[in-house]
Order: sequence, then C-alpha cells, then structure tokens
Amino acid sequence: MCRMSFKKETPLANAAFWAARRGNLALLKLLLNSGRVDVDCRDSHGTTLLMVAAYAGHIDCVKELVLQGADINLQRESGTTALFFAAQQGHNDVVRFLFGFGASTEFRTKDGGTALLAASQYGHMQVVETLLKHGANIHDQLYDGATALFLAAQGGYLDVIRLLLSSGAKVNQPRQ
Repeated sequence: MCRMSFKKETPLANAAFWAARRGNLALLKLLLNSGRVDVDCRDSHGTTLLMVAAYAGHIDCVKELVLQGADINLQRESGTTALFFAAQQGHNDVVRFLFGFGASTEFRTKDGGTALLAASQYGHMQVVETLLKHGANIHDQLYDGATALFLAAQGGYLDVIRLLLSSGAKVNQPRQ
C-alpha cells in the first residue's frame, strides 16, 4: 500500500500534468529540472505524472519520469497504477518499459481490478501476453468474480480468449 500524501497542486505542477498528458517532453523536462516540481507530485485523486503519461502512451515522457526517479508502483486513490493505465489503453511499449524498472502486477483497484483484467477487458492481446510473461496471475478476479477470460469473452476478443485458455485460464469459473 502506498502512502497517500497528496502534495498541493501548484501552477507548475499543473503545467507538468499538461505536458505529460500531451507528450510535451521538452516542457516536462524543463519543469522537472527546475527543481520546483516533484516527479511524484499528485493531483487531488492521487494521480501522478507517470500515470498520466502511461495512460496517454507517451513513452518518451514515461522514460524521462522513470529516469528522474518516479515511483513506478504508486497507486491512485482508486488503486490504479501506471502499469494499470498503460495496460488498459493497450500501450505495450510502456508496459514493457515499466516492467524493466520494477512494475508489479500485484496491485488491485478498489473493485479488484488488475492490469491483466483491464487489458483483457479491452482486447489488448500483446499487452495480455506481456503481462502473463511477467507473472500476472491468470486467475485474478474482480471482486464480483469476473475473470480475465470472462471479460475477454464479454468483449468478443477471440485472440485474447485463446491466449488465456492456452495459459491455463479456467473455463467454468463462476461469477457472482
């Protein structure tokens, strides 16, 4: 569990969030190198610059933030992490990079969601494959019992279904 000490939002931090969201690497570097923006600054929901860049798929910004010391495994108040956001959006390059710097598949959202469940729900085949290769638990479930296989089937993502089945997903896992 991460500490949830939200730093006060400042105009410079807001500019850094804008830069991370838009992929403006030059501005992001300028703000971080000024020493006036914490690399792990958070908004009112606990969202970090790294989470924003990962969600948007801006790999250059993600790399810069990590190299400047961003904590990869910080959780938002909902429980989501940078890995979760990258997986949810299908940014496999970001997912692979985060694993190279210690991202964990163990974190859960308030409803039990994991990066694998999110990637499966949205049919991101390559991301699902990468997550499984890096130890994601094929048997993870939302708190209502939905599995990665259930979510992929619900979306009709046949390639993800095949991958999950070949990786040992249980076919008849009941859902509440």
